[in-house]
Amino acid sequence: MSDFFKSPFGSKSSSSSSPPSENEKKEQIMNAVRTEIAQANAQLLMNNMNERCFKACVTRPGASLSSSEETCLTRCMERFMDTFNIVSRSYTARLSRERLDSITSDFEKSP
Repeated sequence: MSDFFKSPFGSKSSSSSSPPSENEKKEQIMNAVRTEIAQANAQLLMNNMNERCFKACVTRPGASLSSSEETCLTRCMERFMDTFNIVSRSYTARLSRERLDSITSDFEKSP
């Protein structure tokens, strides 16, 4: 059979086994969407970092960067990434706590 009819999201099953269930198809699509969103967010992060650090560090555009501009850019990007990582970890921890609190609350409400 032609590759034209195959799913763009791939399949974990071999060609001799049954086709993926609806739930498996939904999960594959959701994983593909999550991957696309993560890539878009990473690109946005890089663009923000480049724009902010360039504006802060490159005062006189020219054919090449001076050593002080290179140092400034390096430090700026490191600070930007450190800050992003701290915020990201804090946000993830908060979401985990809220999810756990919600589960605990639901468990306590059940008879």
